[in-house]
Amino acid sequence: MEYLRKLDLAALEAADDRVVRVLLDRDSGATSCTVTCTKTPPGDGSPAGLHTHVVDQMFYILSGTMSLEIAGRPYTAGPGTLVVFPAGVAHRNWNGGDEATVHLAFNSPLPAPDEPFARPVASDA
Repeated sequence: MEYLRKLDLAALEAADDRVVRVLLDRDSGATSCTVTCTKTPPGDGSPAGLHTHVVDQMFYILSGTMSLEIAGRPYTAGPGTLVVFPAGVAHRNWNGGDEATVHLAFNSPLPAPDEPFARPVASDA
């Protein structure tokens, strides 16, 4: 088990595209949750669009401003904000700003390896 996990912030900063770095998952010894760090450039967002999960998902916004739709309502989250997506609640996120967003994502309990992580939801828009 790797007890300390270092994120290469310089490589994350230098990337022009959406980047997801896994910090903790089933393959690296997780037994109760997953943790990733994601950088999203302006105009980009969740590749799943509007979706749900069978686990709780939380985002902690480190930098930039994230646009969100949660349970049909719009939100904006800046640095220092914890965003909570309870299991089964439809949501999507994107970067509607002009600078990259960086956030930590936590999924708990540990998602099942044989189930789809994101389940698409039809949009009314």
